Amino acid sequence: MPRTRLQPTDSPKGDPMVLDTPRRRATALSTRPELALIPLTFIVATGLWELIVRVFGVPAFILPPPSAILEALIMQLQQPIFWRHLAVTTQETLIGFLIGVAVALVLGTAISQLRLLEKTIMPFVVAFQTIPKVALAPLFVVWFGFGMTSKIVMAAVISFFPMLVNVIEGLRSADPAQVEMLRSFGAKRGQIFRMVRVPNAMPFFMAGLDIGIVFAILGAVVGEFIGAQEGLGYLLLQTNYNFDIAGMFAVLIVLSAMGIIAHALLSFVRRKLAFWGPQEQVIGA
Repeated sequence: MPRTRLQPTDSPKGDPMVLDTPRRRATALSTRPELALIPLTFIVATGLWELIVRVFGVPAFILPPPSAILEALIMQLQQPIFWRHLAVTTQETLIGFLIGVAVALVLGTAISQLRLLEKTIMPFVVAFQTIPKVALAPLFVVWFGFGMTSKIVMAAVISFFPMLVNVIEGLRSADPAQVEMLRSFGAKRGQIFRMVRVPNAMPFFMAGLDIGIVFAILGAVVGEFIGAQEGLGYLLLQTNYNFDIAGMFAVLIVLSAMGIIAHALLSFVRRKLAFWGPQEQVIGA
């Protein structure tokens, strides 16, 4: 009776997927070394920070150690009022961002299709963009009050311009050969816009959204600095007045986490919806 030879796949130990797991990890690290470098850099930088503060006896009101910041962060997260501040800033950011997106889409589409409109409006848009937004915040508080409206307007204004520029540049990035080919087949202007210009503009538009959401967070916090009774910007001012520097760092970490999460979500959507196109030509700001 012939012997039955066990194949490698007959046992878990011989499973190619199991055997290849270390190799796959090594391949992933070789192709994307940042997967290891990012956490390694964070650990080294945090350790050096903690060591320098403790060795040189830096006062906590000047530069607290990471351990104290972590303790302050945990304390903040355990307080219901902190989540109220976070919810307010998040709401201001999202509403302002959506308003900025809507205005940028409408105005950017009109400017990209009408040269006369571009020559008429763009000088005013650029001039408005050069004004420091911090200088506008007190005006918005006077016009719209100390409530949420002034912060929403601030977030919309700051996030608007990079999205507008990317919409205009994206709609104009269509290949002239494709446009002429569709025209030769009798395509109307609306069909060319829908079939050629919009797909070419998607990578630019998604990049503008990625930048715009980060700017919207900045705008909401700046508005809260000028005049607010709640929000993470207001909480930053309160910790500053109380010389709670560790608490300030804790709030800054939360703001950074908001930006990272928003960037990651929009990057994921961008890879799914606009994975084509010359990414190196996308306008950053």
